[in-house]
Amino acid sequence: MAQDRKHNVEDLHLVDLTKKFGEVAAVDDLTLTIPAGSFFALLGASGCGKTTTLRMVAGLEDPTSGRISIGEKDITSLRAFQRPVNTVFQSYALFPHLDIFENVAFGLRRRKVKNVEPAVNAMLELVELSAMARRKPTQLSGGQQQRVAVARALINEPDVLLLDEPLGALDLKLRRQMQIELKRIQTEVGTTFVHVTHDQEEAMTMADTIAVMNAGRIEQLGDPASIYELPRTVFVANFLGQSNLFAGTRVSTDANMIEVMANGTKFLVPTERNAASGDEIIIGVRPEKITVLDFPDREKVPTGHNTLEGRVVDVSYAGVSTQYLITLPWGQNITVFEQNVVVGDRCNVGDQVVVHWSPEHTFGLAGGETLLVSTAQALAAGV
Repeated sequence: MAQDRKHNVEDLHLVDLTKKFGEVAAVDDLTLTIPAGSFFALLGASGCGKTTTLRMVAGLEDPTSGRISIGEKDITSLRAFQRPVNTVFQSYALFPHLDIFENVAFGLRRRKVKNVEPAVNAMLELVELSAMARRKPTQLSGGQQQRVAVARALINEPDVLLLDEPLGALDLKLRRQMQIELKRIQTEVGTTFVHVTHDQEEAMTMADTIAVMNAGRIEQLGDPASIYELPRTVFVANFLGQSNLFAGTRVSTDANMIEVMANGTKFLVPTERNAASGDEIIIGVRPEKITVLDFPDREKVPTGHNTLEGRVVDVSYAGVSTQYLITLPWGQNITVFEQNVVVGDRCNVGDQVVVHWSPEHTFGLAGGETLLVSTAQALAAGV
């Protein structure tokens, strides 16, 4: 059945795309190819240009310059209704006076399709709402309404489905369920999904590829695991998840490893995990890659690991894991996540500890940047 729903789609190309509002470039010379049939996420804080990009693809904003095409077809100058593109908004925008069947059938009826029933029933089956066909939108939950909005958009067989913060109005549990549902639907229909969001977890859960946007440009592009495990800028390291960062200077390099001195401490960074070209290097490690040991157990640190000593200043129990805030000798705080594998085996505030991690989990970034993401970016990212 899944194969029957699929139709041929082509790559979406954005070429030198710019959108200015006065002197401000909301989107700044953006060139990007979104592969046909992929689930693609534009991730960034409010004001980064992601929604403006989506609106230009939808035909709701005219680019200041640049070109948009699907395959070989240039759609830059086409009006919104002429494009093989549909949009699902956060607000759902369902017709309250129509039942679910007629909401989904709306696009087909506008196109004067005579027998809408087979297509509508197939789409309701796809979104698992066949039993709700004759209910009104107000009789459905938020997640069910969102699936109706997706079905109504997909029934027109667009080459590209644009999702503008589609899960923002849902509570956390329902949002996570819908992440799985949307991914399932996209896999079944094979349509290119372009998902705009500020929610890092949402992007990582659903997308094949993520473009992290900042100030109208793409900061980093890749699959979720690659971007998370190996960020290339301080912004990405802080925006996609959390990172502990230390500013240092290269002191030696061999074929496989770089030695960096930061705050009087030696760190090792694999050469292949270093994005800095000069001698000023920012060392980074994710909180969950770090192991915490009580100070008397410091002899258990494996040889060659990056190692620091510090004092626990905060402990937050979160069920699956415990988050520690640890102050280092030079006054910097780092965050460590420890899985709660053993009941009751946790450090306390005031404990002296040793933290360590493998150099293979360390990454190097270009020096000279501020180490912290701004408050506004942190709030937008949910960190």
